[in-house]
This record gives sequence, C-alpha cells and structure tokens, in this order.
Amino acid sequence: MARSRHPLMVTRTLLWRAYMFDLSGKVALVTGASKGIGQELAIALGKAGAAVVANYHTDRRGAEIAVEKVLEAGGNAVAVQGDISSVDQCRMLVSKTVETFGRIDIACCHAGITSWGKFLDYTEEAFDAVVNTNLKGTYFTAQAAAREMIKQGGGGRIIITSSVTGNQAVHYLSAYAMTKGGLQMLTRNLVLELSPYGITINAVAPGPIVNERNLHDDPEYETKWAKVVPMGRAGYPKDVASAVLFFASDEAEWITGTVLLVDGGWTCYSPTPDFEFVEREGRIGTG
Repeated sequence: MARSRHPLMVTRTLLWRAYMFDLSGKVALVTGASKGIGQELAIALGKAGAAVVANYHTDRRGAEIAVEKVLEAGGNAVAVQGDISSVDQCRMLVSKTVETFGRIDIACCHAGITSWGKFLDYTEEAFDAVVNTNLKGTYFTAQAAAREMIKQGGGGRIIITSSVTGNQAVHYLSAYAMTKGGLQMLTRNLVLELSPYGITINAVAPGPIVNERNLHDDPEYETKWAKVVPMGRAGYPKDVASAVLFFASDEAEWITGTVLLVDGGWTCYSPTPDFEFVEREGRIGTG
C-alpha cells in the first residue's frame, strides 16, 4: 500500500504551488490570444488570478473562448480586437487594458505570423507582413506597455514569444526566423533600458508545438516530431504557458534578459522531420 504523506507536507506543497503562481491583483495583456499558445497564455494567467485582456486580430471567437474559460474559473477577462502590425493599434491595446482594469502589470507580446517560403522566391509583400507583425508589432506593444508601467510605478513584466528558429536554422523560414532571432536581441537590449524602472523582460522560445493548424497541415505532425525530440514528444501550449507564468510571477523578479528554450531538448539535437505538407499545401515559393 502506498505510504500516505504527512498532512503538513501536503499543505506546504499546496501553499507553495499557489504562492509561486499567484497573480492576484495583477493585470495582463496577451496579444494573439485567439488560438494555440496565445489562447493558453490568456487562460493560464487568468486562472492564476490576473485580470486579462485577450487580444485577437480576426478570430474573435477564439479570444472569447479564452475569456469564457477565465470567467468559469472565477477570474476576470475581456477580448479586444487589434492588429499589432499598426503602431496605433499597439498603443490602443495598452490603453484599453488600462481603461478596463486600471493598470497593466504583465505584457505578453505573443502575436505573430508564420510565413513559409524559399529565400530566392520570397516576395516583398510576404516579408513586410511577417516583419510588421512579429518585429514591429512586438516592439511597439512592449514600448507602449513599458511607458505605462513606468508611469504607474512599481515595475512590471514584459514577456516575448520568440522561437527555436531564432536559435536554429529551419528550412523555408528565413524571414520568420530572422524576426524571432531579432526578438531575442530585443529582449536582451531592453534589459539595459528598463531595469532601472523595475521592469523585467524575458522571452520564451517554443519548439515544435501541437496546435490545430499544425495538425491540419500534417495529421502526423505530433508523431513525426516525437521521433526527433529528445523528450519523446512534441510540445503543447501548456508547456509554454508554464514558463510564462513563472516569468510573470514574483519569483522571477531578479530574472531578466533570459531567453528560455521550451523545446523538449530539440535544439540540443536539431533534426527535422520531412516537410512534405509544406510543398503539398503549396506554401513554399513566395511566402
């Protein structure tokens, strides 16, 4: 028969878990919160006690699902439309967060687009789209959030979603990888300017993550990646959310400028499965 744990040990464990990820009284903005990782970030932050603004560009229902899950857990959240490729929209999202909940403590700059294409055939239109969203949008969302955090005092947390493609080359993702590598340097550079205000800035770099789009493009996505990731499986949005919760918590107050790989060890090995689905879907060529 299994040995029972002492009640005090159980209590301490529960208190420690609650303490580590208690974001009660905090306000968080999550860009790109309508699906996949972004949706999970909004839900996780809300369940940890933060009031959440779940941003979406076109998928309103996806953001509403995140909001509903937070409300069901007893939290507070709203969905707000905005296109972060527009600087004015980046600023609007921060303003809307403050208008709705009175302040902003956590800015999760997650929104981004993936754009496949061979370098020799890549178009200016595709290039501008990925750069304007991934780089410019993140830059100016972080800027707007930092300005407000400085104005209100008390520091804050800015958490950027990069990618393992910012560390490791992957076929047909030159523009996307460029933006994700750039976000890692943005993370490190902002430490020098924002630390005096008590604002930490960190990034997560997810590896292969199972989501609806990936499974739609390739039904065997999860199985293929499980064969080449040292931990024996592809990742899930919850894996990234756990890392973000830590960065958002008080326990991470002296951690800044960190780019945390959330990849099951893939970058230590770095093989890739075949990408027939990219060619099958006609996604190689112009982006």
